[in-house]
Amino acid sequence: MIEGALAVWYLLTAASMVFMVYDLATNTPAMGVMKVAWVLITLYLGPIGLFIYLLSCRQPLPGTHDAFIAAHWKQSVGSLAHCLAGDATGIILGAMLTYRFGFPNGIDLIVEYAAAFLFGWMIFQALFMRSMLGGDYALAMRKTFFAEFVSMNMVMVGMIPTMVILMHALPESHNPLHPLFWGVMSVATLAGGVTAYPINSWMVRRGIKHGMMSAPQKVVPAMAGMKMPDMAMPMPESAGGHTYHATPMALAQQAQIAALTLAALAAAAWLTARIAPIRL
Repeated sequence: MIEGALAVWYLLTAASMVFMVYDLATNTPAMGVMKVAWVLITLYLGPIGLFIYLLSCRQPLPGTHDAFIAAHWKQSVGSLAHCLAGDATGIILGAMLTYRFGFPNGIDLIVEYAAAFLFGWMIFQALFMRSMLGGDYALAMRKTFFAEFVSMNMVMVGMIPTMVILMHALPESHNPLHPLFWGVMSVATLAGGVTAYPINSWMVRRGIKHGMMSAPQKVVPAMAGMKMPDMAMPMPESAGGHTYHATPMALAQQAQIAALTLAALAAAAWLTARIAPIRL
């Protein structure tokens, strides 16, 4: 029963991936980081990821992307997407690595946490954001550390309970070569996205984190030699701009927010351990 459902899910995921890659290549002018993020999100979430993309990012008509993604909730989805893509990838790679060594699940979680943070921070945050900060990778790492840390903690609030409980109930799902492993990771990624959306929305509203972005587009007049009226629309910088200006936040406030996310993560782990054992 489960295997049959997973087979259907993987077929839908493959179809979603084909459409996603084609659309990003031919229609939607998303920034490079967002294109990579959407491909990974769709790989992990299948048709659910594609549905979210259609609602929040895919431009309905050429030249409308900036206007289409201007709404705050869409900016927040963009912020969440590249965070979730990086963190989930780190977690999955960490889980594949720890399976080979047969560690207890508590050690697995520690390795996965570290892998998620390093992968999300050093690649999906700092590496992709450095062009917005004058190409300075070290500066990009400093500027994105807080946003990645608190966002990843909230991703883990959803992913840890899902992974631990489902893998306890379905022992075969520990094996990366088993279809159940990828099914569990899909559900866990979705759960992580749900728990991390509020903090990403808050950071976008405060200007701490950028949201959805458009790639630079060359405006071509409809008729050669014809003067076109100025159709420029004032858009939020996070939508079409390429310079990253995070709003400064006092160190004490950063520490408070970080502590709250760590407390939420600790509570999630504690509650999970009441249902399924976490062993070190």
